[in-house]
Amino acid sequence: MNHPIEEIRPSRRHILSLVGAAPVIGLSALPRLVRAESDEILTEALVLRDPEIPAAGNAAGDIAIVEYFDYQCPYCRRLEPELRQVVHDDGKVKLVWKDWPILGPASVTAARMGFASKYQNKFVEAHEALIAVNSKLTDARIREALAGAGVDIDRLDRDLSAHAADIDAVLVRNDDQATAFEFRGTPSFIVGKFRVPGALTMAQFTQVIADARKAAGLKKK
Repeated sequence: MNHPIEEIRPSRRHILSLVGAAPVIGLSALPRLVRAESDEILTEALVLRDPEIPAAGNAAGDIAIVEYFDYQCPYCRRLEPELRQVVHDDGKVKLVWKDWPILGPASVTAARMGFASKYQNKFVEAHEALIAVNSKLTDARIREALAGAGVDIDRLDRDLSAHAADIDAVLVRNDDQATAFEFRGTPSFIVGKFRVPGALTMAQFTQVIADARKAAGLKKK
């Protein structure tokens, strides 16, 4: 379910209710796809460390936050600076943005263009530019935002064509994972091995990160 931030009470008990009946949920225990490739799609490696998706934050961090998001999602947009602040303040969190374009064709266009920016090492810059757009996304507006972030648009078009199959494969994989996790909207998260189907406050993210470390037997140094 897509929860506006103000509807979530900042209690630890409520946070744990978001991630399931038990404090810790292993990825293998979550709902699985009926597709034949479900085992591969829901491996811990592909969920937390998909090699095709560049990471923000601390790429060598001990805990990963995976966000399933849509560039047209207002909750994703509002949450972004707070999530980035939590990741920055912690210093040992890897942040993985997984495009889940569920809000229409413009979302798909933005997801494909944003992701294709990785081929010129501009993935993070592209994400920050697109998630900050407050107006309705159009092809022209997307290109304008990416150009303003330093993305070479001519090369972007070439990369979109040359890597179309790879880009679409990542988007399909993200969608398959989000569906298997029974997410109902954006933003939704995996934090360590916790399933968080909605937006949290900074304090709640901090608590879930701490719980994820505890569950993994880790201590922040």
